[in-house]
Amino acid sequence: MRRVEEAFETNFSNGLEVGAALSIFREGNQVVSLCGGFCDAARSVPWRDATLVLIWSATKGVASACVLHAMQEAGANLQTCVADFWPEFARAGKASLTLAHVLSHRAGLCALEDASANILDRGSVVRAIENQAPLLPVEAGPAYGPRVFGFVLDEILRRLADGETLGDYWRRVFAEPLGIDLWIGLPENENARVATILPPLTEKFATGEELFTRAFADADSLTRHAFMSPTGLFGISAMNSPEVRTISLPAMGGISSAHALAKFYAMLASGGTWNGQTFFKMETLGWMSTRLAQGFDPTLQREMAFSAGFMMDPIDEAGHKMRSLLGPSLSAFGHAGRGGSLGFADPEQGIGFGYVMNQMGAGVVPQERCDPLVRSFYDAA
Repeated sequence: MRRVEEAFETNFSNGLEVGAALSIFREGNQVVSLCGGFCDAARSVPWRDATLVLIWSATKGVASACVLHAMQEAGANLQTCVADFWPEFARAGKASLTLAHVLSHRAGLCALEDASANILDRGSVVRAIENQAPLLPVEAGPAYGPRVFGFVLDEILRRLADGETLGDYWRRVFAEPLGIDLWIGLPENENARVATILPPLTEKFATGEELFTRAFADADSLTRHAFMSPTGLFGISAMNSPEVRTISLPAMGGISSAHALAKFYAMLASGGTWNGQTFFKMETLGWMSTRLAQGFDPTLQREMAFSAGFMMDPIDEAGHKMRSLLGPSLSAFGHAGRGGSLGFADPEQGIGFGYVMNQMGAGVVPQERCDPLVRSFYDAA
C-alpha cells in the first residue's frame, strides 16, 4: 500500500493538511491505517490514531443509518408517508411526502423560511419544519439540506423509536456494540482527544465549484439560504467549543476518528453484519446502495445523486460514473463532510473507507484531497 501512503503524504506536502488520518477496511480487516500532522494550529500536539475530530456533514450518513435501522425495526419502508407517524409534518402540503422523498433530499426542505428557528433551539426548528411548505416539488430532483436535514432525521427517529434521541440511538445500537469512537453529542470527558478545526486558508473554491461559489455569495440564492438556516453556529470557532461538541447535531456535529468511520462503513459493506451480530436486513442495505434521486442540485450547484440518506456518485445515460469520489463500484455509498472528511462503503468489494482532517478546504466535495487517496487504493488493490 505504498502508493496510498504516498498520496496521503502528498496532501501534507501540498499544504492541504495540518493533521489527518486515513483508515480503510477490506472484507472485515483494516488494511490501511495512517495518521500524521498535528491537532492544532500551533503544530504542538501530534495527531494520533485515537485523535477525534469534527466530521461535519459526514455525520449525515451515520445519522441516516440510524433512521433506516429504526424504520427497519418499526416495520416502515421507503414508501411510508412521514405524516403517518409524525402527524404535524403534514402541514403546508407535506402530507404525501414519503421517507424516500425526505431521505433522498427530494422533499423540498433544503431551507427554512422561519427566521426565528435557531440551531441551538431544537423545538423551534422542529416547529419550523412542520410549518414549512416544500420549496421545490418532488419531481424537481434533489435539493440538499445542509442543516435542516439533520433535524428532520432526528425527529423521524424519535417518532419511530419512542422518543430516543438520534445521538443516544447511535451509541446504543451501533457505536457501543461495534466498539467505535464516533459521537453525535460528545461526552465532556472526551474533549481532550479532539483536534481543533482550522478554517480554509483561501476562500477560492476548487475547479468545478465556480457555480457554487457564485451562488453562495448571492444573499438571495437558495444555496445561501440553505446553508444559513436554521440560524446560529456559523463560525468555525463556534464549532470548536467544548459546549457545542456536546450537542446532538445529526447534520453536522459528529466527532469521529478515521478508524471509527471506516469500521462503521466496513460493517455496511459486509452485509450489515459484524462479529456475528446482524445490524441490517438485506432490504435495508439495498435502500442505501440504490440511487433514488439524481440531477442538478440547486443547493450544491452540481450534479448529485442520493440513495436513502447517502451520497452516491452520479452516473451518465450509459450507466458510467460521472465522478469516482467513492471509488469505481456503482453501488458504493457514503457521505462527504464540509472541508474534506469522507466515509463510504463499497459492498461490491467489501471496503469501508474513512478519512478525517482538521485543515478545512474551501470545497463542498473533497475531490482534491480524497480522489488521489481513493484512486491509489483501488489501483493498488
